[in-house]
Amino acid sequence: MSRLVGSSPPRIALLAFAVVIAVFTALLMMPWATASGRSAQFHDAVFVATSAVSVTGLISVNTAEHWSLAGQIVILAAIQIGGLGILTLATLVAVSVTHHLGLRTRLVAQEGMATGRLGEVGSLIKTVVVCSVVVEAALAAVLVPRMMMLDESPAVGAWHGLFYSISAFNNAGFVIHPEGLAGIGHDPVVLWTIMVGVFLGSLGFPVLLVLWRCRWHFTKWSLHTKLTMQVTVLLMVLGAVAYALLEWHHADTMGDMTIWEKLQNSLFASIMMRSGGFSVVDNIMEHSETMLVTNALMFVGGGSASTAGGIKVTTFAVILLAFLAEARGQEESTAHGRTIPAQAVRVAISVVAVSATLILVSTLALIMIAGEDLERPLFESISAFATVGLTSGLSAELPPSGLYVLSGLMFAGRVGIMTFAAALTIRHSGTRYRYPEGRPIIG
Repeated sequence: MSRLVGSSPPRIALLAFAVVIAVFTALLMMPWATASGRSAQFHDAVFVATSAVSVTGLISVNTAEHWSLAGQIVILAAIQIGGLGILTLATLVAVSVTHHLGLRTRLVAQEGMATGRLGEVGSLIKTVVVCSVVVEAALAAVLVPRMMMLDESPAVGAWHGLFYSISAFNNAGFVIHPEGLAGIGHDPVVLWTIMVGVFLGSLGFPVLLVLWRCRWHFTKWSLHTKLTMQVTVLLMVLGAVAYALLEWHHADTMGDMTIWEKLQNSLFASIMMRSGGFSVVDNIMEHSETMLVTNALMFVGGGSASTAGGIKVTTFAVILLAFLAEARGQEESTAHGRTIPAQAVRVAISVVAVSATLILVSTLALIMIAGEDLERPLFESISAFATVGLTSGLSAELPPSGLYVLSGLMFAGRVGIMTFAAALTIRHSGTRYRYPEGRPIIG
């Protein structure tokens, strides 16, 4: 298996996810998958299957009303397989990359993975699966009994608790209440449990493994773990403060809530902006300034080798560190006593450039297809690319062509950027000669 993945990690990852999406599309088109007993439209099945496997959460039809219980089970299975597949493939790609690099770089990568057993792929996969199952079981232990108290039927409550446990840790954002989380958004136990699940899922397997082994001994953390935790907490706090300031008195969102509810929902919204996709209020009811902040946080996303999307917080950190080094007149960027390689900076810039280009093209396509102004197509495009799942309501209104655009964007955002970054890392070749330097004018 290691030899197969190591031969062409990007190609294997793309092919595997395409096949999985095709299988779940076929399952969702079965008559028993819908509440009406009729086969779902092909574009809806493709869109929902892609959204579930890529753990995004965007929907073209109401999950609770359109799909039967069997259809919801199919969606949950797609979320679980997609989430585990993302973690596993990201880990395998990271391992396979190290086999293509020199000894020094492999040692650096080993420090970042913090596994101590870089060559044991089977052990890595087992650890990923066990970690996911343990966290999801812990979330379910809280949500299942709570949902059984909130819902009319204990059986329905148990199903809802299980569904949200898996959806939260995998940062999927799917909900199976007809009105979304609005009906249960008043319950702090539900909100905080979902927040914890989304937060843990967005950190990534390498970070969770380091935290489990080293606990709160900060000096023992790898550089990747330190950067991920610092930037994640920073963005979480800034997002909560910005949301509170912008929506505190807004009658359509938080204006009628108590102070505690406003603070709680501001933190909830901040965590969901970066990956989770759950929402208590309709995003389209928020101020334009709030949606702009949401766009920025969605674009950054979560941690590497996690179920979160976006360009990843470490990519953002690397670019920020490079900017600070340049502003200070330093030749190299550093963090926590470590030098950031120039190659890492180039890969980070390339990832951002490709991501921005994909969003630009898809936004332009949606503007032409839907006949909308910029705000909603841009919001939907970033949400799809970053596999967040927050929506301006545009997905449910788009014709099939628009859904195909977003489906391709979700697929590219989930698998394409990860494999693109890996391919750039692998393609490293020394040069036997150098051209004379030429310095174009910058700025």
